[in-house]
Amino acid sequence: MKELNLKKTIELLNSSMEFELSGVVRYTHYSLMVTGPNRIPIVTFFQVQATDSLNSAQQIGEIITGLEGHPSLRISNMEESYTHSVRTIIEESINHEKNGLEEYRNLLDLVRNSSIYLEKFTRKMVASSEINIIELRKMLRDMT
Repeated sequence: MKELNLKKTIELLNSSMEFELSGVVRYTHYSLMVTGPNRIPIVTFFQVQATDSLNSAQQIGEIITGLEGHPSLRISNMEESYTHSVRTIIEESINHEKNGLEEYRNLLDLVRNSSIYLEKFTRKMVASSEINIIELRKMLRDMT
């Protein structure tokens, strides 16, 4: 096994934590902005996404402090179109998840063969992001 680059690992973990915290804000906002006949299940979906993002941020924060790092108090930049059609919200969500996937893949590249625990955790986060993207794409299929 190679040695873990602790400083860079904590930096990337903090970046991922900031990203997850922005997901809490993003998905909570989306859950409030959904209108139309399918509002209730879509609101529930985004509320679950917000909760998942918060849980992920908390897990990452625990890892950071376990590595004797300091969790960030920031959230990552958020772009919004200010267009709140369900289609636009889902498309923005896909972009958000793709960016998160990239964050986790960068972390995975760094921790691979350095820490079994961090590698396993990061693989789980990559898989979760991939599943979210698949689900969001499926939601878009029949929208006009």
